[in-house]
Amino acid sequence: MVRINDQITIPDDEIELSAIRSQGAGGQNVNKVATAIHLRFDLHSACLPETVRQRLLNSGDSRITADGVVVIKAQNHRTQEKNRAEAITRLRDLVLGATRVPRKRIPTRPGRAAKQKRLEAKKKRGQLKKLRSGTPD
Repeated sequence: MVRINDQITIPDDEIELSAIRSQGAGGQNVNKVATAIHLRFDLHSACLPETVRQRLLNSGDSRITADGVVVIKAQNHRTQEKNRAEAITRLRDLVLGATRVPRKRIPTRPGRAAKQKRLEAKKKRGQLKKLRSGTPD
C-alpha cells in the first residue's frame, strides 16, 4: 500500500514495477545488473477520487501518456531498492500535487500610477530614439 494522504491509498497491485538496465556510464556493472526501476500506474483503473484523476489527466505532465498511464523511470541510485523507493516517492508527490485544489485566479487591472509610469517610460524611450537620428525635428 502506498499512502498518499489520510484519505487516499494506492494498493500495490495497481502499481507495476519492473527492473531494467540503467543508462549511461558505469563500467562493466551497468551491463550486468538491472538496477533502474520502471514504474507504470494506470489512472483509468486506479482507485483514486474522480477529481484527483481528472486533475492528473488534465495536468499535461510529460510522465502521463495519452492513454492515461503514469510512467516513471528511476535510475539515480546504484541499488534497485533505493530506485524503487524513489519511483514510489515520485508517484506519491505527483498524486499529492493533484489533491490540492488550485486557487481561482482573480484578474486585476493595472492602477493609475502603473499606467502613468508605463506612458512616461514610452515617452522617454521615444525621445532617446529621436535623439539618435541625425536629422533635427
